[in-house]
Amino acid sequence: MKRILVLSLFVAAISGCSAMKEGNHTGSVTASGTIEKLGVSTFQYGTHLLKADNKTYALKSGSINLDTYLDKKVTIKGKKVAGYPVDGGPELIDVTLVKF
Repeated sequence: MKRILVLSLFVAAISGCSAMKEGNHTGSVTASGTIEKLGVSTFQYGTHLLKADNKTYALKSGSINLDTYLDKKVTIKGKKVAGYPVDGGPELIDVTLVKF
């Protein structure tokens, strides 16, 4: 009985750790396009949009003033924010670098 209890606790701990690891998984993104200010939209996240040739991304950044790059063709690097897209909106990218 004691072995079953120890084994089940071990399995629960391992399962919990891998679930937490997957939940924090974010991918790196590099995309090129034109940055626009986010206006009225059906989704409620991000401050700007990156209009790429075939895709649109919602952008946010705590370290870069994205207004500096409005209506300019740029390449951004950042990380996908876990849990997005929602409400039929685009992927949300936390921007860490902007290049002309």
